[in-house]
Amino acid sequence: MAKADAAALARRFYLTELDDHWTYSAIAARVRDPRRRRALERIAGMEARHARFWRGVLERLGSPLPQHRPRRLRAGLLALLQRVADPVILVALLEVGENAAYRAYFEALRGMPLDEAEREGLRRVILDELEHERFFRRESRALGLAHVRDFVLGMNDGLVEILGVVAGLSAVYAAHPGLVAASGLVVGVAGALSMAIGAFVSVRSQRQVNQAQRARLDILFQVAPERAVEEYRDRLEAAGVPAALAAEVAGRLGGSREAIASLLAPGGGESELRSGLYTGLAYLAGAAFPLTPYFLLDSALAALPWAVGAAGGMLALAGALISLASGISIRTKALELAAAGLGAATLSYGFGRLMQAAFGIGPG
Repeated sequence: MAKADAAALARRFYLTELDDHWTYSAIAARVRDPRRRRALERIAGMEARHARFWRGVLERLGSPLPQHRPRRLRAGLLALLQRVADPVILVALLEVGENAAYRAYFEALRGMPLDEAEREGLRRVILDELEHERFFRRESRALGLAHVRDFVLGMNDGLVEILGVVAGLSAVYAAHPGLVAASGLVVGVAGALSMAIGAFVSVRSQRQVNQAQRARLDILFQVAPERAVEEYRDRLEAAGVPAALAAEVAGRLGGSREAIASLLAPGGGESELRSGLYTGLAYLAGAAFPLTPYFLLDSALAALPWAVGAAGGMLALAGALISLASGISIRTKALELAAAGLGAATLSYGFGRLMQAAFGIGPG
């Protein structure tokens, strides 16, 4: 990597860390839970230390320090989310941001021209970012955010897929919006049921596999506990742990039957019924945005722009929320997701016109 490119990347990281320090400090000041407030204040302090690290890199490269202007819009919107949905959406967004941070720093560690002291400093920064992500992931589990993410993913699927369906059918049945709406609703219900059943079966199957493994391990511990320890050692070696270290770890855990059973066949987990219900309802919620105009207007072609606008707006909103957490451009991420949905609608409409011409279906 050229020196100029390295300096540009270091400037971006420096400003991002200052942004994060300012944002976490502002959010921590409004958090009522003392434990969560102290954790956010600690993370804010780490971000300030990371900014000092990048300032040192810039000074060694002879690059002037950029002027930092706090991103008040980002902090303000996150604060608004905190008041409206504290703390569920906020924690989910912060987790997304930390995921992006440590991946970017790992790429920098591999590609930037750093001296040995700087490389060691960047390794510590990456460890800090991984610790932040671990904290937010722990908070996510405590708040039940796995289902929130399931809902968001299912809703996006419903948005894009049903938008494609109604766009294609609008080209064929332009004068029959009710037919387009009914057809889209049938596809939406079928898709929601398919996704709900798929989620239910997936979670239930994993639970059954884990239960069967735990039952087997219970028998193994009663008949030959040393064999269970050997299985755990083999699992560690298969994961890339050196043989000597794997043997030592397995030996230390040999007396803990529950620990080995939990590691080899974790129990608990999410409810298959709840996972299926969340996924199916999310799909229907997403499908409602492109479908609604067809129930209200008397022309499918008149309803299509409204369907595209509603779906595109929701996709843009999702992109904006992601960008708030990850620190990337709101405009870029919002346009990226909106363009994906609109591209699907355009291709589907073109395919509908092609089918209309191929099968001689009259307009409307």
